Amino acid sequence: MSAIGMTVLLVGLVGLFGVSALRRGKLLLVGAPVWEERTDRLIERLARVWTFAILQKKMRYYPLAGLAHFAIFAGFGVLLLRTLVLWGRGFDPAFNLWVLGPETALGQLYGWVKDVFALLVLAGVTVFVYYRVIRPQKRMTLSGEGLVILGIIATMMLADMSYDGAGMVISARYGEFCTPDAWAPLCDRARLIKAPFAATPDLAFHPFGEPAASLVALALANADLDLLVPVASLGFWIHSSLVLVFLNILPYSKHFHIITAIPNVFLSDLTAPGRLRPMAKTTELLLERVEKASEASDPEAARIGYSKIEHFTWKDLLDLYTCTECGRCTDNCPAAKTGKKLSPKQLSLDLRSEIYSLQTEAAQASAGGVTGKAALVPERIDPDVLWACTTCRACEEQCPVGITYVDKIVQMRRNLVMMRGEFPTQLAKPFEGMETNGNPWNLSRLDRASWTEGLPIKRMADHPTASVLYWVGCAVSYDDRAKKIARATAELLLTAGVDFAILAEEESCTGDPARRAGNEYLFSMLAEANVETLRGYQEKGGVRTIVTTCPHCFNTLKNEYPDFGARFEVVHHTDFLLGLLAEKRLLPKNEVKAKVAYHDSCYLGRYNGIYDAPRDILRAIAGVEVVEVDGASRQKGLCCGAGGAQMFMEEQNNERVNVARTKQLLATGAETLAVACPFCMTMVTDGVKAEGREDQVRTLDVVEVLHRACSVQGH
Repeated sequence: MSAIGMTVLLVGLVGLFGVSALRRGKLLLVGAPVWEERTDRLIERLARVWTFAILQKKMRYYPLAGLAHFAIFAGFGVLLLRTLVLWGRGFDPAFNLWVLGPETALGQLYGWVKDVFALLVLAGVTVFVYYRVIRPQKRMTLSGEGLVILGIIATMMLADMSYDGAGMVISARYGEFCTPDAWAPLCDRARLIKAPFAATPDLAFHPFGEPAASLVALALANADLDLLVPVASLGFWIHSSLVLVFLNILPYSKHFHIITAIPNVFLSDLTAPGRLRPMAKTTELLLERVEKASEASDPEAARIGYSKIEHFTWKDLLDLYTCTECGRCTDNCPAAKTGKKLSPKQLSLDLRSEIYSLQTEAAQASAGGVTGKAALVPERIDPDVLWACTTCRACEEQCPVGITYVDKIVQMRRNLVMMRGEFPTQLAKPFEGMETNGNPWNLSRLDRASWTEGLPIKRMADHPTASVLYWVGCAVSYDDRAKKIARATAELLLTAGVDFAILAEEESCTGDPARRAGNEYLFSMLAEANVETLRGYQEKGGVRTIVTTCPHCFNTLKNEYPDFGARFEVVHHTDFLLGLLAEKRLLPKNEVKAKVAYHDSCYLGRYNGIYDAPRDILRAIAGVEVVEVDGASRQKGLCCGAGGAQMFMEEQNNERVNVARTKQLLATGAETLAVACPFCMTMVTDGVKAEGREDQVRTLDVVEVLHRACSVQGH
């Protein structure tokens, strides 16, 4: 082969890629610093890379597409060595990477592996062509670029097979072709081509040798040298150059994720998925930041939430670079599934376009440097996109490359709420209620413990050393239907002899609805007040464990209050009651005949990984048959529609998320729908009514089913 040609190819195209990658890399510097260390806990980070980037665990959620993608990914990994070998042969025709020669066992093994994976890559390409042309997938971005990339990949594989096949034939028949009378220049080229091949290859199909190459060799066995040499040469140069052409396409296409995916997974936020970063260490400092920004000549320049692409962190921008446009996020988003304006994939693409537009602006500016742009909302992002989000994390659970969405959406909400005072009008009363009476319904704080009437339930004020605090939560304290959950939980705790108490009027909303709605100041104020109360009782020897009914309270107390100095053992009531069952402190003696479909709360399941405890409680009850929603349970369960402060907002269209979820649950044929969240209780109950099934189907909390099974009498 030509050393000069290979040098020009490598230097030219690798250099061009370097320039492009550098331009893209510089744009990451536009982003602000992240708040946490992203290179700590090395073993855990490497394990994530192995699980999600190498083994591609989340790709398997879509089995055929996942298998096809893994085949292409693994094939490229295996064929990377082949590419290095071919580049080496541009300088030394006999180059076989020193250890991969046809005469060595390692070389023979690699030859077989290489051919098998080349065929698997072609199979994977076929699957994606099928999904793009024959059976287009709505979730995917169906652009011509995708087909071009697939064409390049397939051509590389076929070129490699052609090169090997023609080279085998030339090596086997070289003596026949290159007699003293043969044309010397053609034979000289043939001699260089055959240099790395076995001296006397057998022109037969070798399923355990090089299956693909040997098939091509059989097809070309009777060809003349003037055909074989061009076929081998073209195969060599097409494979060698297309790899570099493909590399140069990456920074300008969605396939940039090939370069950024592994770093993005490695640099993931390893704190709990349910934790949103605080904006300041204290409410006072946050207020000072907001006031200072409001008084500035350009309020949008301040980083109070996100209003410009420069406000995003460099890791946020790396997320956007890494989007594969596979659409799995949107395909599983409850807002998108019910016709709302939010599409997580499109949000990523719009934000990524905003990054790239900075480069265009800089190039057009007479002076160098990146200048700020107009606010993202509404110029680039429709506000309805942000307010449609239920913060359920279905998008993040499905994303195969570790992109986060909830944090970005909440940051943009924060800017709208705290800097512009722009939010859905329905949130005004919940904000006022949380600030005034410690609950989003603005009901009297004095009525917070009215559900305890007739029960011997102690209050922390009277029993400050109680080891277990039952954190009741706003919905369970005030909603008439949800109060039954509180009573059932309390009666089970009393029956089991648990030393517990409640805060009663001292308890305030944890602030979850305020925080998810972008009102960080209100959340911070509520959090500090609650933390002061909790730590006060902790200092008196109480509150060693907090038991919650609401998953939103559970998540906030467990994952977000530590940022405010409160570190407690926080347990959801299903986990706690399951422990009491295991200890035989609760005995489900009564048979409860029911076919039960359990609905997974997003904040219990996807946020905190609690899927089994509620089901285990139900299965421990004689007569209960637990059924699952086919394809939409556990990690893939559809949101009830109440999270992210949606409980207090009207939906953007008539197709309601809670009704869509209820239809899935009813399709199981269950006559009892079980939940483990008061918000889910409200939404599913309303869904059952909307379907006109309230006379045939009951909605119960898991704890209520257990209460019936344990023969608990009112105390």
